Amino acid sequence: MDFPSLKLSVVGGRPFSHGGNKLHRDKLLLKRYGVRDMNASAGSICRAALGTPEDHVVVILAHNGPTGLGSQAEDICGRDWFDEGGDHGDPDLEQALRQLKETTELSVPLVVFGHMHKELEGGKGNRKMVVEDSDNKVLYVNGAIVPRVIEINETPVGAAEPESGGTVRAFTLVEILDGKIKKVVESWVQVTGSVAKIVEDMTLFEDVT
Repeated sequence: MDFPSLKLSVVGGRPFSHGGNKLHRDKLLLKRYGVRDMNASAGSICRAALGTPEDHVVVILAHNGPTGLGSQAEDICGRDWFDEGGDHGDPDLEQALRQLKETTELSVPLVVFGHMHKELEGGKGNRKMVVEDSDNKVLYVNGAIVPRVIEINETPVGAAEPESGGTVRAFTLVEILDGKIKKVVESWVQVTGSVAKIVEDMTLFEDVT
């Protein structure tokens, strides 16, 4: 999807992903997208990105993140349900991103996804939700805060004590300026009737240059 007024395009990753190296909903993927394996999926993502306007910044929006971002349980796509951890990212997304980086001049500063919950299995703490690649050109953001909506008598860790009634809702906000990621914030918003107010902002990333 292109947003000409913002000079921004959003390119989708593979839908129905559960993470790992296995395709899920393989019959539907084949019928609707012509994708029968990981290589075909990577190719589909690349073609979509190459179809964006030349002067646009490209944001990749996927259900699950790519492989290659760590194999510890607390890593952004790490397996937290096994003691030994493991990388549970999507190999086709990693392949597509690598190919775009190596063979094109496209600006892809942001990859956004979810699936892997912030709170680790068994109460082992929280997952890393933001990772910057080694050459500081791509920021990976996991937005899977679960539950995203909390009844007012429950309070998310770190949030101020809410007022009575309504809900508290989580949002992940990304600020982009001139094609560069400037800030990522986890924001909790209290909604009471028709009134909404921020009760907690946690900065996950900030470019201070």
